[in-house]
Formats: sequence, C-alpha cells, structure tokens
Amino acid sequence: MALEPDSADVLPVFDLTSVLGLSLNEANPELCASIANCLHETGCLLVRDPRVPADHNDRFLDILERYFGLPVDRKMADCRPGLDYQVGVTPCGTEVPRCVVDSQMQDQLRKLKGSNRATLPTGADLKWRYMWRVGERPSVTQFPELNAEPVVPQGFPEWSSVMDGWGAALLGAATTVSGLLARGLGLGGNELQELMVQGPHLLAPTASDLDCNGRLGAVLAGYHYDLNLITVHGRSRFPGLYVWLRDGRRVAVRIPPGCLLMQAGKQLEWLTGGYIMAGMHEVVVTEATLAAVEAARGAGHSTWRISSTVFTHCASDAVLRPLGRFAEQPGSAEAYPAIKAGDQVQRELEAICLRKVTASPAAAGAGQVVRPPSPVANKTEPGAASTSGLSGTANNTPIGGVTGGLNNGSSCATGVAISAVR
Repeated sequence: MALEPDSADVLPVFDLTSVLGLSLNEANPELCASIANCLHETGCLLVRDPRVPADHNDRFLDILERYFGLPVDRKMADCRPGLDYQVGVTPCGTEVPRCVVDSQMQDQLRKLKGSNRATLPTGADLKWRYMWRVGERPSVTQFPELNAEPVVPQGFPEWSSVMDGWGAALLGAATTVSGLLARGLGLGGNELQELMVQGPHLLAPTASDLDCNGRLGAVLAGYHYDLNLITVHGRSRFPGLYVWLRDGRRVAVRIPPGCLLMQAGKQLEWLTGGYIMAGMHEVVVTEATLAAVEAARGAGHSTWRISSTVFTHCASDAVLRPLGRFAEQPGSAEAYPAIKAGDQVQRELEAICLRKVTASPAAAGAGQVVRPPSPVANKTEPGAASTSGLSGTANNTPIGGVTGGLNNGSSCATGVAISAVR
C-alpha cells in the first residue's frame, strides 16, 4: 500500500541561512518571490532557520508534557476565561472549531472529495491549550484582554525561561519570513514587520491526552483556519496534523529535522486581499498516531500530544486592510473592509466560543444578545480549501446543539460525535 504524500514531499524547504545578517534590500529577490508564490499557491511554507535549535523544542515539549500530566484541578488554577483564554490554560471541551458553527465552511467541506475529505466534529475540540505571551505588549491599548500579563503555573521554576526562549525563536523566524514575504509580494518590505510590532503574539501549544482520546479517527482539533497573521509549527512527537493546500489537497504534516512549518492566517489573507488565503488544517488520531502512542508507552514516556505552535499577530490597535497593490483589486475593499486587528480577533473568538458576547442594558432586559456587525463575507474561489472571513458567526446554532463549555474540566471529553464529510 502506497504511503500518502506528506508536507515534506510536496513543499519546498526555504533556508534562511543566506539572509541572516542582511537587510531586506540585500536579500535574494528570487527567494522572496518564491516564498510569496509558495504561500499564494499552497498557504504553507517549510523553513529552515539555524537560529531555532531542535533541543530547545525538546525542552519545551518536556515541560509541557509534565504540566499537562498534572491533575485537572492544578491546571484549572491557571485558567483565565475572563481574559478570553488569551493567557493561561484552556480546558478541553471549550473551543468550538469553526466548521461546527459556520454553515459556509460546512458547504466548503462538502466539496472536498475522496482522500481530501475532512472529518467534521459536532462538538468542541478534545484538545487543551496553553497561551503564553511572546514579546513586548503596548502600554496603552484598546484591547487589554488581548495583551494581558502571562500566567506562570506554580511548581515550574524554569517555565518562563523555556517558554520565552522557544517562543522568541519561533517569532524571530516568522518575523524574518514576513519581511521576505512583503518584498516578494511587491510591497516595500517592512509593512508586515511593522504591523507585528507589539502584536499579541502567543506561544500556544495544544495538548491532547492520547490515553483518553487515542481512538482511530478521533478529532483532536476540528477543521479550521487560524485567525492570526502567520502560524509557526515546530515538530510534535505524535503525528496527526493535516493541512489543506489551496487546490484542496489534504496533506499530512511531516516537518523535516531542523525545519518549521508556517501557515498563513486570516490576518495575512486580509492584508493581501485574498491573494494568500488562510490555510485550513485539522488534527486527528491516525494509525501513525496510535503507533507512536504504543512506542511512547513502551518506553515509559508521556502520551500527551503537544503541538509546538506560535501564533504571530498584527498589533491589536493596528488597522487591517489590503496593502499596496492588493487594495487596487476589484472588490478587495468590500471583501476585506478596514477593521482594527483587535476587533477582528475578538469576533473570531466569539465565533469559536472563547469570548463571551456582551449585551447592552436595554438588550439584556429584552433577553437579546448584542454582537458587533461582521465584515462582509470574503469571496472564496471554487474548490479552494479556505472560506469566508467572519461569516457564520456565533449567531448560528452549532450542529448537535454544542455551544462549548468546560466539560467539567476533564481531560477526556465524552459524548463528542464525529462524522466524515462526504
């Protein structure tokens, strides 16, 4: 039986070694153009950055495995729902993937055929998450909950140094790529990097308990795009991450040693007027996942699947709008209207049940929930794996009536149905 193609088979690797220490104007224009073309055509990049050592990733995974192996009540002390879970721990059964609440995304899913199909969950994700802020934050902002102080769990004296070090390494790689990308897109070169200054960047590992949820086909993170600028993935110890290329192909993620996977988020789609679309992905339990679980058990190692993920963001008070030549494209301003990045993030968080909607006093007395108006739905090209920006918000009733919740803080979500979208 032939093995399915994976990311290392279909994506080129871009080595940043040659550009380190150079100004953007000195960078090879062919490299810049190739990075831009790859993100346009696939939504993904494989990058090699010698500043990101693999042993730092190992230390990061080790400490997160120890943390998530703690009893539930210990972890819940680090939960901050009042800050929209943007710092601290997010329990499993809290975040609802967009494909559950977004009817347009469900329609898009049904266009995926054969081996490119996704698995549609009808409830909240089985994953936990920990949000750790990376880099400087603004002293004054309209969005304080998106720029909150980090939460340091008790009993981990090395926590801050490990998290800061690994988060800064991944953020540095993404910052370099954003500069090369801007030049490759025909912008001046600094536009994306300037928007990232004091952004609410997050080292945001997910954690899935494969002792409880190690069932073939279990959806750990349902089909979704990321709401931020560029997502950076280091290597996990358990396979299961799949990405969709822009042509609709579903590809298993395999990150070569010494490399990182980067994927376009919704903010990058916004800034390019849809020239680069936010990449879709999911995490599911596969036969390869189960084989890795058995190997880990046999070696006496943790069976928590930890992702090594950084979400890079535009600064919360910065305005998202198509940049440069992308603003001149017909329909661009209507599909991607100007909006503060913080407002865009908050609306996305509401849709996936991480942010509570608010009500005005008059509306609350009438039993009505008030939500800010969503931007005009973005256009999606036929057969593309990405979908509209903020259509199908939390006003929609989720399939199966799921609205999210703490699932009693359990590591093992139960009663979550999954179905293949055909």
